[in-house]
Amino acid sequence: MFENLSERLERSFKILKGEGKITEINVAETLKDVRRALLEADVNYNVAKQFTERIKEKSLGQNVLTAVRPGELMVKIVRDELAELMGSKASDINLSGHPAIILMSGLQGSGKTTMSGKLAHLLKTKNNRKPLLVAADVYRPAAIEQLRVLGEQIGVPVYFDLESKDPVSIARRGVAEAMSQGRDTVIVDTAGRLAIDEEMMQEITAIKTALKPSETLFVVDSMTGQDAVNTAKEFNERLDFDGVVLTKLDGDTRGGAALSIRSVVDKPIKFVGTGEKMEALDVFHPDRMADRILGMGDIISLVERAQQQFDEREARRLEERIAKNQFDFNDFLGQIQQIKRMGNLKDLASMIPGIGKAIKDVEIDDNAFKNIEAIIYSMTPEERRRPSIIDGRRRKRIADGSGTNVQEVNKLLTQFAQTSKAMKMLQGMKGGKMPKMPRMPKMGGKFGF
Repeated sequence: MFENLSERLERSFKILKGEGKITEINVAETLKDVRRALLEADVNYNVAKQFTERIKEKSLGQNVLTAVRPGELMVKIVRDELAELMGSKASDINLSGHPAIILMSGLQGSGKTTMSGKLAHLLKTKNNRKPLLVAADVYRPAAIEQLRVLGEQIGVPVYFDLESKDPVSIARRGVAEAMSQGRDTVIVDTAGRLAIDEEMMQEITAIKTALKPSETLFVVDSMTGQDAVNTAKEFNERLDFDGVVLTKLDGDTRGGAALSIRSVVDKPIKFVGTGEKMEALDVFHPDRMADRILGMGDIISLVERAQQQFDEREARRLEERIAKNQFDFNDFLGQIQQIKRMGNLKDLASMIPGIGKAIKDVEIDDNAFKNIEAIIYSMTPEERRRPSIIDGRRRKRIADGSGTNVQEVNKLLTQFAQTSKAMKMLQGMKGGKMPKMPRMPKMGGKFGF
């Protein structure tokens, strides 16, 4: 996400490297490069022009402190302006009403149905809400089935009516169903088209008039760049939505939509989709996104994602098992699942300051744990509980069953043993002891440890 823009901005700031102060001459050269970088990222031309003009006004005449280089000061100014451009701070979703009604809108293929499921999952797990999903897309039977499957996957009921072709009526009955079930939130998935047309706009407007939703969200594919901004503008003129949801920000996107929509439409980006999993939906924080664009990482979001997967009772149970030297492959597998639920591995790594640039050309496969899981799943329950019983014959059987080889099984067993020692060591330090440091495993190899 934003890799090319980040790289171009970094090159722009180098123009000021070694300069004693910011002048109109050197700042003009820097901003020319910044504007070009924004345009290449598919940022709206007027937005890019106004953005660089504001930076110029703020940077000229700035006194550069002895401890701060001109380039560093420019980074600070650009960072603050980027955050301002995207909305300064996160915008909350409006959940007023009994039940609260959220209307999802957008073109076909933007990811509305998937996003409806992700939003239901987020509200259920983070806000302790009891959502109900309503399938109001009467033109695509696949959309109804998709929503039903997603609802089953996340444990959220779905209201649908295969006999009716009236989306307004379906939406109303869905709200009534939610009230009868004691559900406090209704998320209505509506139909989209391949392009904006009058029939679609009349239909979505009629649903909004009938439901009077507390929140109307416009879902847009960020990979469509400026087309996403233009579509958002047309939808907003007819629908007056409350916020934007950007999908596919983890893909090969130049980011122009994220940087332009707030200025063009004057509506906040509320959520961003960062992967295919149901957990891959984040509240949009403009300041954190600005940090990531400038290669500063996003530790806060990384910690928040970890906390979402954190189970205090499970952590205590694991701590007790480590203290008793009972940590086994079942526990190891559970830790892998927690990491996977946090999201795209490369996206997670890019949240660590300085790492994003280092790994920009490195392929990090989301299936990096696939072989490890295959090996563990090929073990018997007893072997998972007692890895020490895995002898040469068992290793050969596990390798054959997992589609790997004995060397890979040996490597995993060695790394598991070293991980167990490291955990035991940390427990000892926690108890005031300082045990001997275990020998660390070698870096590299197929598993990348």
